[in-house]
Amino acid sequence: MPSAEARAAAAAARAPFGQRLAAAMDAHGPLCVGIDPHPGLLAAWGLEDDVHGLRSFSLSVVEALAGHVAALKPQVALYERHGSRGLAVLEETLALCAAGHVLSIADAKRGDIGSTMAAYADAWLGEGSPLAADAVTLSPYLGYESLRPALDLAAATGRGVFVLGLTSNPEGKSVQHVGGADSVARGIVGAVAAENAGATPFGSTGLVIGATVGAALEELGIDLAASHAPILAPGLGAQGATGADMKASFGAFWPQVLGTSSRDVLKAGPDAGALRDAAAATRDSLL
Repeated sequence: MPSAEARAAAAAARAPFGQRLAAAMDAHGPLCVGIDPHPGLLAAWGLEDDVHGLRSFSLSVVEALAGHVAALKPQVALYERHGSRGLAVLEETLALCAAGHVLSIADAKRGDIGSTMAAYADAWLGEGSPLAADAVTLSPYLGYESLRPALDLAAATGRGVFVLGLTSNPEGKSVQHVGGADSVARGIVGAVAAENAGATPFGSTGLVIGATVGAALEELGIDLAASHAPILAPGLGAQGATGADMKASFGAFWPQVLGTSSRDVLKAGPDAGALRDAAAATRDSLL
């Protein structure tokens, strides 16, 4: 493991995540491809649902798409289900993303309090951690400030976070929409805006906003432009949203949006060229 001094120097040399993401979106388009090794996808690729299939699938996706998309997003739960050997594959996948100069977003949705949240922050954002990604998804529903260890460590290391703001699953309304004009979701967006104050083109504290939220943004009076946040928008493709749908939903906020597609791209594998073609077609639907 690098010395503390070397880790500090590496963090100091790293541009803030928001700037690096904006550059990646300019270079490769506003698409993030999820690395979701579902059992069904492994089978469709002719792979076993074991750690060997997991490794072959994950590394093939990175090797095919690094340099062709703005970011890759491993779904952490689908590695955890294989135990410690699955997490070792995740470590290898994240390292290959770094070597391939493609941004990685660990979709872990972590959220806790105190020393436990600090430990999650060290795992996913700490310099020298084998699980450190360029960004990690977080759940703020123990209170936004419970995320402070991760927010502060991300800022210190040039990494980023994406905070769950307004999700498209039906159950989310029972929490996120509560309060109407003063909804929980609007409060989260406001807290993110304070975090990103003064950042250009956007900050390193992003938001997860479902691609299929429809009119909820307007109904709840949520101003995403004021948040200066990159918007990770899952739901493109297999979950029902098209590029046209997303442009209509996000409207003036569209320049902040990083659309996410997983199964619609991954089902084209395992051929690397077919994966790149599928990613390019999905990306073009967002332009």
